[in-house]
Amino acid sequence: MAAIASDAQLFEETFKVDSISDPPKYDRVDRIFCTSLDGSTSMALDINKELFPCRVGEQLNVVIATSLSLDGSKDDDKGWRDVAKAGGGDATLADMFDYVCHGKIYKFEDGSDGQTIKVYTSFGGLLMSLVGPYKKLTPLRVDYVYLLVKK
Repeated sequence: MAAIASDAQLFEETFKVDSISDPPKYDRVDRIFCTSLDGSTSMALDINKELFPCRVGEQLNVVIATSLSLDGSKDDDKGWRDVAKAGGGDATLADMFDYVCHGKIYKFEDGSDGQTIKVYTSFGGLLMSLVGPYKKLTPLRVDYVYLLVKK
């Protein structure tokens, strides 16, 4: 991901899908449970299974960023969908990923061990929780982010 400006990219990790909620609570949504390849971070993510089906054992590259612009500049007053609809314009970070969501980080909790932090994000009702070391997750102390995922 060297093409992404480092100030816009807050988090990047490769996860392995450990399990998928069964039975699913909703028709089009799966809750996937993942662990980073180094074992330090875990993620639970609600994902639209019609748009981005996942299977146990798959690896997912996950990036959380504050902007879709490759140079890290703000998306200004344009909504994230306006950037994607522009068509024929500049390439965006979304072009490099298969699944993109925009959402709000709404809660932080200290882990019970004093070494970890829990981060909760909502992408229009699809939820994500990340649990991992302070050093990895502290940059997520912003309001709005993009979640970008590819296999």
